[in-house]
Amino acid sequence: MEAQRAQEITMIPDMIHVTCNGEKVYIEHVDQDKNLATIHPLSNPEDKKSVSVDHLEEH
Repeated sequence: MEAQRAQEITMIPDMIHVTCNGEKVYIEHVDQDKNLATIHPLSNPEDKKSVSVDHLEEH
């Protein structure tokens, strides 16, 4: 996924189906300069981490 699209998803009020390495995730924040997204698995909101937006896939 491109950083711009990941940023757009964070602004959409509807839930967009996104996965990271096959796991459903919520995108909290995107740093377009660093090409990183702060995410957490839908199954564990406390497990926040930063990943390259390249690892995110929209379905």
